[in-house]
Amino acid sequence: MKTKYVNPFTDFGFKKIFGEEASKPMLLDFLNCLLPEIHIIDLSFKDKEKLGKTDADRKAIYDIYCESKQGEKIIIELQKAKQNYFKDRTIYYSTFPIKEQAETGDWNYELKAVYCIGILDFTFDEKIKSSESEVIHTVQLKNQNNQIFYNKLKFVYLEMPNFVKNEQELVTRLDKWLYFIKHLENFETIPEIFKDSIFIKAFETAEIAKYSQAELENYEYSLKIFRDNKAVYEYAINTAFDEGVLKVAKSLKVEQVNIDFIVKVTGLTKEDIDKL
Repeated sequence: MKTKYVNPFTDFGFKKIFGEEASKPMLLDFLNCLLPEIHIIDLSFKDKEKLGKTDADRKAIYDIYCESKQGEKIIIELQKAKQNYFKDRTIYYSTFPIKEQAETGDWNYELKAVYCIGILDFTFDEKIKSSESEVIHTVQLKNQNNQIFYNKLKFVYLEMPNFVKNEQELVTRLDKWLYFIKHLENFETIPEIFKDSIFIKAFETAEIAKYSQAELENYEYSLKIFRDNKAVYEYAINTAFDEGVLKVAKSLKVEQVNIDFIVKVTGLTKEDIDKL
């Protein structure tokens, strides 16, 4: 089915809405909602290619790297599927804008703050907090008394599947941005709650009909990669689930558990269980 607006979880869509010079007002508005403590007046895009030391680093670097007028470094990544050592990766990349600040000659080691933002199209396996519906996870260095040890390094992870508010439940401007990101591809018209200049510009930027032929081809390619990756991930999850169910059923059968009980807890048929 053809959609009116881009999928913001594609590399093309995300960078089109937030990662171009023309998109700077949207990025600025979004970041000020997410990081109100620094109140960004203006920002500039930085060269991501200079961050990594190796070719592998440069290929896997964050989607957006920018710097506020005050000098804070902000790196943003749209992460579409789980991967091994994802947290390790975000910690590793946070060191790039730190090391970038090193000066030659005499230097007192004073650093500008670094903020790492991950927009995740999945949820963490472990329960970081007691609430399963937690959307925003803020991580900072703290001491044994839960006091912030260093306030110039902050990680913000957004678990988008946990954002389940409907249009009537949106309260803050950040709520609106999260709703926009999560549902953009499904909109056919601009909802009334988005009738201000920043959001109208975001919708205009995301409108597929306005793209050149080259942009359309880039988007289609980006969309194909997104769908392929999602299909591979879902297949892996389903396969792992199926294998787990069979393993449980087989163990219960060995223990001579009542077959009707095995059917109930695994969802398998009696015929499937007989074959184990």
